[in-house]
Order: sequence, then C-alpha cells, then structure tokens
Amino acid sequence: MKTKNNVMKTAVQASIAFAVAGSLMACQPSSDEKTAPAEAEKAASAMKMIEVEYPMTAKGDVVDTYFGDEVADPYRWLEDDRSAETGEWVKAQNKTTQDYLANIPYREDIAKVVREMLDYERVSAPFNEGDYTYFYKNDGLQNQSLVYRQKGDGEPEVFIDPNKFSDDGTVSLAGLSFSGDGSLAAYQTSTGGSDWRKVTIINTDTMETIGEPLVNVKFSGLTWYKNEGIYYSSYDKPEGSELSQKTDQHKLYYHKLGTAQADDLKVFGHTDAEKHRYVGAQVSEDNRYLLVSAAVSTSGNRAYLKDLTKPDSAWKTVIDTVDNDVSMLTSKGETIYLFTNNQAPNSRVVMVDANNPGVENWKDLIPETENVLSPRMAGGFIFAQYMEDAISKVYQYSLEGEQVRTINLPGVGTASVNSSKASESTTYYSFSNYVTPTTFYSLDIETGESTVHNKPKTNFDGSNYVTKQVFYKSKDGTQVPMIITHHKDTELNGKNPTILYGYGGFNISLTPRFSATVAAWLELGGVYAVPNIRGGGEYGKAWHKAGTQLQKQNVFDDFIAAAEYLFAEKYTSSDYLALRGGSNGGLLVGAVMTQRPELAKVALPAVGVLDMLRYHTFTAGAGWAYDYGTSEQSEEMYQYLKAYSPVHNVKPGVEYPATMVTTADHDDRVVPAHSFKFAAVLQEFQEGTNPTLIRIETDAGHGAGTPISKTIEQFADIYGFVLYNMGVESL
Repeated sequence: MKTKNNVMKTAVQASIAFAVAGSLMACQPSSDEKTAPAEAEKAASAMKMIEVEYPMTAKGDVVDTYFGDEVADPYRWLEDDRSAETGEWVKAQNKTTQDYLANIPYREDIAKVVREMLDYERVSAPFNEGDYTYFYKNDGLQNQSLVYRQKGDGEPEVFIDPNKFSDDGTVSLAGLSFSGDGSLAAYQTSTGGSDWRKVTIINTDTMETIGEPLVNVKFSGLTWYKNEGIYYSSYDKPEGSELSQKTDQHKLYYHKLGTAQADDLKVFGHTDAEKHRYVGAQVSEDNRYLLVSAAVSTSGNRAYLKDLTKPDSAWKTVIDTVDNDVSMLTSKGETIYLFTNNQAPNSRVVMVDANNPGVENWKDLIPETENVLSPRMAGGFIFAQYMEDAISKVYQYSLEGEQVRTINLPGVGTASVNSSKASESTTYYSFSNYVTPTTFYSLDIETGESTVHNKPKTNFDGSNYVTKQVFYKSKDGTQVPMIITHHKDTELNGKNPTILYGYGGFNISLTPRFSATVAAWLELGGVYAVPNIRGGGEYGKAWHKAGTQLQKQNVFDDFIAAAEYLFAEKYTSSDYLALRGGSNGGLLVGAVMTQRPELAKVALPAVGVLDMLRYHTFTAGAGWAYDYGTSEQSEEMYQYLKAYSPVHNVKPGVEYPATMVTTADHDDRVVPAHSFKFAAVLQEFQEGTNPTLIRIETDAGHGAGTPISKTIEQFADIYGFVLYNMGVESL
C-alpha cells in the first residue's frame, strides 16, 4: 500500500476499535478522541439520520391457491419487466437509493480504495492455439480484459478487445473457443449481462468473420468438430419477455461453417422424448467421439456417446438416469475416460470401452477418496485436484492410473490446473487465497517442477493480514469450517465491522480465492468471514444434499451458527455484522434476516432467489428444483418453501436490518422481480428507522461481464451503506 492509504487504513481501524463517530483522518487519535467505548457508542448513535421517503408501490389483488391454501401476491405486477409501470418503479426506487447514498460523506473515499485495489495489471495463464500463444490481460481499470496473442518471441498483439464492443463496456466477451489447429475461433458476446448470447466465427489469420453470427444462444459452450463446424445449445426464443419468460427445452445444434443458422443440424433435444432443460456437448480431442449430456436440473445428467467416424452410428447409452453427474475427461483409442460421482459421492475417474460404454462396464482408474475430486487433463496426464476442508491438494496421474507425483503447491489456498492439449509439455496453474493475489505458475509435466510465471504487482500487502480456518458447531452439532480474514492488528473486542458471506447450494464450493473488492474491505479495516455451509460441494454430494429441499433449513442454521461463533469469539457483534450473498446466497441472506432479524445490523441480498413459490416459473428456474423442490411438487414441499420464502416471511411490526437489495434489470437468470417484490414488502412492513433500499443496476445482468467502472460504483455503495449503518460517520 502507498503511504496515503496506510493513513486511511489506520484511521478506519481506529474507528472500528472505538466505534468513534468523529473524524478519522489522523493515524493516532488525540487525547480528546480517546473516548471510552460507552461514550463512543453514544456518539455513534447521534449520527445524522438520513431520512428516506419511499416511492409508493401499488398493491394488486392477485391470489394463488396451493393445496387449498390461498396466498396473496400483491406485487405480482412487478414481474412484468416490459411494462411502463415497472420501469417507472425502477426509476423511482433508484432515485431514492441514490439520494440516500449521496448523503454518506465518505462514499468517494471508499471508491478510491476499491479503485486502487483493482488498479493492477492482471494477466492470465497462456494457452497455445496453432502458431500463437494467447492470454487475457487487463491493465488495471479497463472495463473488460483484452485477448492478446504472440507468435514465438514476437511482440504481443491485440486479438480481441471487448472494450470496443460498446462505448460503456456493457457488451462483454462471454466465451472463446478455438478449432483444433487454431486457424478458426468462435467467440460469444453478452449484452448488458444477459445470458442470451451472440456467436461470431472468425479466421484467426485474417480476422475475417465467417458467415453471419449465430444468435439467440443460451447456456452453451462452443465445441468444435475439426475445422468444419461447432456444436452449440439454446432454447426456442420466448414469445414474451426474453428476460423473464420460462425456458424449458434445451436443444443441441451443429453449425457447419458456411451455412445459414436456419439450416443447422438438430442433434439432440428436439423431440418430446429428448426434452431436457440443459443439454451440452463434448467432442474428444481426437475428434472421434461426441458425448452429449442431458439434464433436467442443475445436478445429475444422462449421457450418450456417438462415434463421429461413423456419422450414421446410433447413440450408445453411457448412463440413462439423472441421479448422478457424468462428463468425459478424454479418450485414447477406443477407451473413454469419465469423471463421475455415480456410486462415489466424492467423485472418481473411470475408464470404459467406447463400444460398450454403459455404467455396468465402468472400471475405476482413480477411485473415490475421503476428499472431493475435480480432475483436469493436461499434457496427456490427469491432474487430480482435491479439496481437503476446502483447501487444495493436487496429484498427477497417468492414463494407466499410476500416481506420478504430488504437486507441491506454494501454500494453503486454492489451486486450479489449466487444461491443455495432450501434446503440451508444460501446463499452468493458478494459486491464491484471501490475502494472496492470483499468481500463475508454469508446471513442467515431465519433472513436476513449478516456477512462477506471473505474479501480479498489487497495491495490497497481504503480509499485513491474517487468514485462518476455524471449525464451529451448527444447530444440529454438525462441524462446519469457516475462513476468517482480517488485519493482523485487529482487536477482538466485538466491535469490528464484519461481512459474513455465504452461498450454500448447487454443489458450489467457496474455496479461498483473492478478490480485489474483498481486499478493499480488508483495507477499510473490516473482517471477512466465509463459512463452508451445507448445500455446497466442499464435502461431496452428501454435503450438497444435506442442504437441499426438505433439508434446506440446515443451510440457514449453518449461517446463523457462523454469526454466533463470530460473536462468541469477539470478532464482532450483531451491531457490526453484515450478511452478504448473491443468487442462491441472496436467498440465504433473505431467509436468515427474516428468521433472525436481530442477528445482523445490515443485510445485503444480491440478485437473490426470494420468491420460493414462483421461482420455477421464470427463465431456467425450473432447473433448480433439485436443490429447492417446487410449490407444485407436494403439499409438504409447498408448506416447507412457504415457511422460509423471504417474500412471504416479512412480517409487519418487525425491525429488520438496514437492507440494500441489489439486482440488475437484465438479469435473466434470477429475474429482478424476486428483488423487486422483496424490497416492496420490506418497505411496506419495516418497523423502525433502518433503511430498506433497492439498488437496480441498469444494462447489467447476473454479474458476469460487469465492467470495472460499474464494479467500483457498486462496492463504494455497498461498503458505504454497511459502514454508515454501523455507525462509522467519516473516514
């Protein structure tokens, strides 16, 4: 850190230690500022109260009936994202929120800290395609990272500059895939963060576009077959709003170069018998085999194999149930290598004859262990990545199942090996944790030796911070790990502004990774705590299932217990705690703040799934039923969902935390109607003076591709809202 920001950091830590509401610009408080804690708290309570006049939100008379139970939905009209009334409501709410935030005196000071944490050169690991080595690079504050390429020892040149897609950086690069020899590339673009994509195919030598771009592509990878064409997936375009209309039948197509999209081959998913919500394709590196994955939810898939050397060959069934996950790692001759959690909750690698690929013929290559496996292929070897209490371990295996070596990682954190072609002799892996910016290492596949390839020069000095893993007991006695990070001089006095961040769903694992925006919170003197609650994938399928459907309450209990651990150990207290989570994590925050409104001072539900009775009626929401169940599934499931659905559990006369709901007008994954309805009912019923605001980003989606300029604004607002409502008056 530069000297100027060292002064700011020290000052903020002083405010946290003493809850001082006065000026914090000096490194050392004067004798007059060394106020006793009780007096400091009194001073904090005397802070200026920002008055809020909320826009009026009209109420309708919609009533739904579930199993004979009538449920009012007075804000149903906010689900219509195309109506003028909803548009006016969004404008009015944003004005109210921005008027409030404008009264926080240090919002721009926070923006400077966030900007400085983001302002460093970020360069990805390189990858080879044809005659070029490619890499992503951002000079620091560019809205979108650029793709560069380099031939031999020549000077790098810009290959794709997404910042030229639009003036404001809201059109982003959303995927890039090269043909086997690197002479062709296909890239996806997203406008305003939408999941609907456009695909452009180019000649990498001339940079000329080949044919017309493919349009209306959604939830799709781009998988090349030789230099002849690509496989992609999409839904039929909805007749109503493309941002909220339900999308139910995913379809796989093959686009042959030089032909019209209307003539694309229908590969899978186009009949009622093949109807699935998520369909994807994998072509083996030797272009011999096509594996199609077909799923009805975000967990579990069927899999079918075709020999592409025999175009008229029938599909061979690999697995015909959706109870487990299966994907192809690689192939060698007529042997297929699969990654699966079938009969192995922590996952395993199996091999099978491509002529008889059914599950009954699978043979273990890397058997299941007590830790969760996530393998990568690089240089013709399998790199078995394991999580041990959410911490990375990596081992190298041959295709014969022999363990070649343990990869010596640089420390305790998260490592991720890059996939690479079988012909490569070098691969790369990233390593980071909450205080170590992402560093890339080159790995000699033959010797196992690692060397630093790129270590970023940041304005964040991780040596000033400590990050440690603890274990705590949840309500039912389950041991849950949590990583807590803070400045090494933080005093455990129960008065440290703390963000408790969680997710708890969809088999997603929260492993320790560096984030510049989290670094900004640490620089501001905050504590950052991340528990690995149930519903995630940190301990395999069993851990995931323990937080799904009729066991979803476990997730909320784990999060509540994490807060109580922080209180007991004096990291913080309810007056200095903020709950934060996005998407499924937004549901987590919404459920916990309505179940335990006194638990935290601030709640930050982002792009949350907040109406649990109707989530499955929007876009791809029905695919989340594995985790949630649906209100139509059974009366028991309906009653369970209704009991924790945030929109349905805001009660009149209750003082809820200071809340800033965040969403985006182009979020077509978790539609903003969830957040709109939750904010409306909070504003209707909130007791007391805690603000209940909603910040609606325009021309943005679920989060991916957000330009740096918007990121800085978002976190200046979020951190400003948190600190101000915790009694920090100035920086």
